Amino acid sequence: MKALFILGYPPDTVPSQRFRCEQWLRLLPKGSIDAHIEPLVTSSAYSILYETGHLGHKASAVLKGLLKRVSAILRARQFDVCFIGREAFPLGPALIERLLERRVPVVYDLDDAVFLGDVSAANRSIGRFKMPGKIASIVEMAAITTAGNRWLADWARQRSDRVEIIPTTIDVDLYSPPPRDRRGSVTVGWSGSSTTVRNLHTIDGALVRALQSERLALSVVGDARFVLPDSAGAAIRAKNWSESTELVDLASFDMGLMPLPDDDWSRGKCGLKALQYMAMTVVPIVSPVGVNTEIVRHGENGLVASREDEWVDAIQRLASDAELRVHLGERARATVAEGYSGRDWAPKFFDVLERAASTPV
Repeated sequence: MKALFILGYPPDTVPSQRFRCEQWLRLLPKGSIDAHIEPLVTSSAYSILYETGHLGHKASAVLKGLLKRVSAILRARQFDVCFIGREAFPLGPALIERLLERRVPVVYDLDDAVFLGDVSAANRSIGRFKMPGKIASIVEMAAITTAGNRWLADWARQRSDRVEIIPTTIDVDLYSPPPRDRRGSVTVGWSGSSTTVRNLHTIDGALVRALQSERLALSVVGDARFVLPDSAGAAIRAKNWSESTELVDLASFDMGLMPLPDDDWSRGKCGLKALQYMAMTVVPIVSPVGVNTEIVRHGENGLVASREDEWVDAIQRLASDAELRVHLGERARATVAEGYSGRDWAPKFFDVLERAASTPV
């Protein structure tokens, strides 16, 4: 099967691609899919995409990306199926998706509530050109839509009856936790990006209180500029995310945080952060929002917290009880291995592509 992958970013950069198609392609038997991956932007353009300014470079990158999409449309009939992650082009109506879908069956992947129109702070000026309403029409046209959780699937099923739930998954062979030293200080960790660190800031008060303990350190991976207000004397390490150190960084955590506001954007999340922690036997502490309530069972494979006092209690409880961290961490990894293994879900991904490829255009 020859498949065209219309993606927004270079390979091995963003979670929506790494865990929702690139991982599965790698885990399928060699030769299963002749995959042609076509990102919208180059690595150099991606490096400045979420920084303020650089308007000229960004405009040039968008124009070059548009030309790439025109080329893909002209070549679309060479492929058996086309996979589109989120959207083919971030600006304007669903014209490119419509032209592609007239030439080749399309699988459309929905792993975020992009139909709500969230825009990064660095790119607010172009928000008016995003047209999030087009997502509904893309779902209507697609041969099959894959949704990362039940909430997204319910939204998509109001527009199409050709919707499949495929959760975000983890390669449990790659995410192999090293032996842990439970002695000494305890690390509270968070992994994300400069665009999602705002979620961590929703529990600033709890972190300030919890970090008053000399045994606790906070490690923030994803934003080297992270600062916690009123935290004089607290042990805080902050760095930017890197694929080359991702597993080492995760393995350094004793517990992993995933706070989320209780809103529709958060309900569209697919729980990746929690799953990454859990695969590495890092105990997750999560907000009871969206798919988190399906993945994390309080007191069984992690902890759930809503109010500030609950976050403080959860952090301090784990910090003071190494045996509890071991028990919950082992159950957390078992949860991923049993229900969210990339190797187990890759065949479902292949089946969806194969079924879509047999759909008449």
